[in-house]
Amino acid sequence: MFATNWNQLRMARRTHGILIRLISRSVVVVSKYFFLLCLALLDGSLLRAADELQLQGVQVVPHVQSTEMRYRREPDFSLGARVEVFLTNVSSEPLPIPPDADVQLRGLSPTALLEANQWAWHDLPSAWGTPITLPPGAMTVWSWNGSRADWGVNTQADLAIKLAESLDTIHLNVGIEPPKVWLSAVTCLGPADRVQPNSLLFHIANDTDGSLRLDACRLWLPESPASFRVLIPQPWLTENMQPFPASGNIAAHDRGGARVNTGELPLTYAALEVRLIDASGQPVTVWAHQRIKREVFDISGGWVHDNSGGGVRPLESVPIHQTLRRIHVNTAHISEVPGYTDQTAPDGLYTRYPLKYFGGLKPPEHYDNDVLLPRIHAVEFLGEPQYGGGRPVPPQECWKQLSEFAPTRLPTSVTHSEERIWRFYAGISDYPHYDAYRVTAPAADAWSKYERWGDQRIRWGAPLETIGEMSRSLRELNRPRPVAYWSQGPHHNWNGHGRRRGSPLPDELRLQAYHALSSRITSLYWFNLSLRSLVTFPDLIEPMMRIGREIRMLEDYYLEGDATSHTRVLRDGKLDWDLDVIAGPRGAVLFALDLAYEADRESRSFLFGPPRDVVFRFPLPSYVNQPAEVFRVDADGITKVDYSIQERAIEINDRVSRVAIYVASMEEETAARLEARRQALIAWEEAEGFAPDRNPTDLDILKELVEKKEP
Repeated sequence: MFATNWNQLRMARRTHGILIRLISRSVVVVSKYFFLLCLALLDGSLLRAADELQLQGVQVVPHVQSTEMRYRREPDFSLGARVEVFLTNVSSEPLPIPPDADVQLRGLSPTALLEANQWAWHDLPSAWGTPITLPPGAMTVWSWNGSRADWGVNTQADLAIKLAESLDTIHLNVGIEPPKVWLSAVTCLGPADRVQPNSLLFHIANDTDGSLRLDACRLWLPESPASFRVLIPQPWLTENMQPFPASGNIAAHDRGGARVNTGELPLTYAALEVRLIDASGQPVTVWAHQRIKREVFDISGGWVHDNSGGGVRPLESVPIHQTLRRIHVNTAHISEVPGYTDQTAPDGLYTRYPLKYFGGLKPPEHYDNDVLLPRIHAVEFLGEPQYGGGRPVPPQECWKQLSEFAPTRLPTSVTHSEERIWRFYAGISDYPHYDAYRVTAPAADAWSKYERWGDQRIRWGAPLETIGEMSRSLRELNRPRPVAYWSQGPHHNWNGHGRRRGSPLPDELRLQAYHALSSRITSLYWFNLSLRSLVTFPDLIEPMMRIGREIRMLEDYYLEGDATSHTRVLRDGKLDWDLDVIAGPRGAVLFALDLAYEADRESRSFLFGPPRDVVFRFPLPSYVNQPAEVFRVDADGITKVDYSIQERAIEINDRVSRVAIYVASMEEETAARLEARRQALIAWEEAEGFAPDRNPTDLDILKELVEKKEP
């Protein structure tokens, strides 16, 4: 009995031990998860999913570079891409993003990528200096500009984001693919008496093999300009969207878009999201990120206040204002000028002859107010950073200096100079422009290396059509933002280059301006309408007035349009014409620019021949291929032309040379309206009764101002 009891006791103890061990292990497991559950309840951020920051979209802008430009050194054609990633907080909690967040692409930090010259510039948290917090559902946009092909199209990058030590690393795969559908132009428009736009117009390029249907669009806006990095989704816009074509269907390898009534928009950065539907019913989304500004076609006179050559202070003189008004100039490279911009009484000088500010505009808080905003064209203070007075200013440094204006309502601009390298600076400003002149002027390219006229090499000029080549380059690198151009005007201080005349002839001036205009710029800046320059080359006043009149007649087409076609026509193997199309919902403007000019050895100038019979064929987007009216237009009036409608093209028979401008309007009575506009512009030009281009007495008044000494 004793033995039996002992065995029973031993078996009982063994069973008890097993139970204890099982219970202990269970307690450990339960305790572990109970502990984690408690931590999660105490601090939910420790258990956030790794996909809380979601890649909503990517915009890729491939670098382009002209093969027609000629330089002393062989250009580097290893092309990168400008990339914007649209990141959304998909969690239910606010998401802090500090500037010291550990952000890496392909295992390298943005700083390391800059130092290795893999990137030209970036706008990622480490460059900001200040933290942001994304509310649930909000978006932020990060950008970088890859320097060469290893950061160009057909590549990809792992974007690794660790926002804090306690959080998991978020891994996002960013495909840097050549776009097949993209926003080619986004323009904000509004009434002339308001600085805030109340509509936007976007253009879409469909390079796929199937049709796409416009479905909806929406803006992502910050709560204020100061919080411009945190974008909140706005309601989808469908009923307010007026597509073109009206069906909303954009055929394969075609163009389309929409005009959108948005209501009054804030002057700040925004993301635009446009949703399309493909033939299989799947959504296709395209994105853009840029500053909202009411687009206006401004014409600048450059440094009109310059009196370095002697004479009076020009902006305090009525005759110089009367001359600028006659040329349709409404902007100058100025900020506040005592004796002029402070004369704002009802009969004051600035009230009578206002010129928009285009300059340094520092400090920003002085200019960012409701009184001065209507006077401002853009902030521009970096000069030509690609040269930088002998030391190029790195793109990241330029970005940093411009970032001072990001929280304001002031748009920024940068003067680009050299097409060979300006892709590295693409995207750093709101409204980029460039300067390049084709006769007797400083230049970045090597004029003697152009084979334009066979064995004849010249040093006093360069092919005029390279202005169009550079304009298209700048436009495509910065799309869908608008761009502008400094066009060559009179300048009293350019000499040499083997040519006596230091400024362009009228034809040379006109062709340079139109190679840029036909590429769809939305402002033109004359270099340089100083008083001394105007009196040195008075034969250029009338040609600039004519161009100004033509711009004002057609400015709605420039502002609403998109450059949809560029074609080069040869005759007997030689250059004959450049044909360009700017199309929009109201119709298209068609440009024919004469390339059959000669570089005359004796006069050392570009000479054009008489008008010749031509047949032009302009490809058109389907939404404007059935125009109601087609006519030629210039400063002298409206001319009917012989034309026929082809499949997705229009064919025009005419007799012209130099510059021919045609309008294919979708609206009836457009020719009559443009003629009425032309007559009103002529009345504007004559209103002051001062015409130094044709009245020697008036020209003498300007000459006397140059010679007059300051008291």
